[in-house]
Amino acid sequence: MSDEYETEPFPGLPEYLPAGEAILWQGSPVWTSVLRHVYHVVPVAIYFAGLIVWRLTAAYTGGFDLATEVTSVLWISMVGAACIALLVLLARLTTRTTIYTITSKRLVLRYGIAMPICVNLPYSTITSAALQIHPDGTGDLAVTPNGDGHLAYFHLWPHALPWHVNQTKPMMRSLAEPAMVANLLSKTLIDVHPSADRSLAQQADATADVGFGGIGSAAGAV
Repeated sequence: MSDEYETEPFPGLPEYLPAGEAILWQGSPVWTSVLRHVYHVVPVAIYFAGLIVWRLTAAYTGGFDLATEVTSVLWISMVGAACIALLVLLARLTTRTTIYTITSKRLVLRYGIAMPICVNLPYSTITSAALQIHPDGTGDLAVTPNGDGHLAYFHLWPHALPWHVNQTKPMMRSLAEPAMVANLLSKTLIDVHPSADRSLAQQADATADVGFGGIGSAAGAV
């Protein structure tokens, strides 16, 4: 763990939990999933591969100088490799510096490569949640705050539901066991809000590829 987190009394938490509050789960994103779903390494790789194919095709059909085109392809390959290496580094650093914590009272997101940030979301401020499971088995779990506290999208990124800038939705990204975490969060929310519906738990039980278009309710408004 890097020096900026050495002052944490417990990994992932800015302070000791008060009496009566317990940690139920902690975890970090899977870096390969972060690389794919947050930093979009596949489209980047396809882009550079397309450039290489285009240059080779142009050389073959246009009668360009082969040595010049080979040099150009080598440069494109080097730039592409450097970009992918940078994305790999960012994915690993994002995973290394991120800890998600579910307690009996709140959801805590600790993250930040350059500067550590900790976001506390008491369950009384969460009005709904939704689960998305990716084909690789990892998944994202987004929650919708009730608006009592302002959360800036770019302050939370990449731990925010993409494109929801006006109503920022904090998100646990690339979880290794998304269905289990969703079930735990759902049951904890239901314990706090007995009137909450069970849609998040039902999503988790189904373990289907659920989109974020309609955020399913996990807890009633409080």
